[in-house]
Amino acid sequence: MPSSSFEIKKYSSKYKDQIVSVWEKSVLATHHFLSSADFIEIKALLVDYDFEILAMFCLVVDEKVIGFIGIYQHKIEMLFLDPEYTGKGLGRQLIEFAITKQGATLVDVNEQNADAKIFYEKVGFEVYERTEKDDFGKNYPLLRMKLKVYK
Repeated sequence: MPSSSFEIKKYSSKYKDQIVSVWEKSVLATHHFLSSADFIEIKALLVDYDFEILAMFCLVVDEKVIGFIGIYQHKIEMLFLDPEYTGKGLGRQLIEFAITKQGATLVDVNEQNADAKIFYEKVGFEVYERTEKDDFGKNYPLLRMKLKVYK
């Protein structure tokens, strides 16, 4: 499928169920370190989450959401792709959009998600800090990253 058929569209509530579905597929494929209880808890939070709080954009093909990115105050808060579409340069397109059109310069990555860390390094981010716990106080250390050109 040529990348020209993919569009980055501003979030609309009609995409919410698809976003949760993409998140679920992506996390099950990549976040093997996450406990089942934490997965269920986070999914419940997402179902109730008001995505309008973020500068939220969906990667869409024929009205089907295959990925999304959420930015808040220059920080990428979430980036997920349907596993069926990884490795095709689409995550990079979302990152470049976030940097060039939304001014994103920061991102946090779960330390246990080595592939995500490598991905963000490839697109120009570097680790500047490590936390012992995630933002919910859970035992999932975070690597805080910033764009190398950003000081």
